[in-house]
Amino acid sequence: MRAEALVFTGVAAFFGVVTTVYVVWGSVEPAGTAVLLISFLMASLVSLFLWIQYRQRGTRPQDRRRAAVHESAGPLAFFSPRSYYPVLTAAGAALLGVGVVYGLWLFLVGVGVLIPGVAGFVFQHNDR
Repeated sequence: MRAEALVFTGVAAFFGVVTTVYVVWGSVEPAGTAVLLISFLMASLVSLFLWIQYRQRGTRPQDRRRAAVHESAGPLAFFSPRSYYPVLTAAGAALLGVGVVYGLWLFLVGVGVLIPGVAGFVFQHNDR
């Protein structure tokens, strides 16, 4: 995770510098400042997550230059074999997006479809 964390740290630093320069040079457009600031915050969040994962789990074989292929063999994580929750979540997100365009009633239907999809993702394998 170290390489990925360094990449996102660089992206966050880039957006931080660009945002600072954009604000200091007297931008009159608040939308540009907001977009750059949100980009910085999002990259910083991913970078923080990756650094925490790296500190908790340590160095992976992919992080070392001289690692052999067989060192990373074996199960990586648990992946659900069958699940309809991704389809439900995608339908809910699509309805949310269309609801923004067409009206509040469709937005609320999208919320009603999205909440069970996300809850299903969270609690699908709660007994593991």
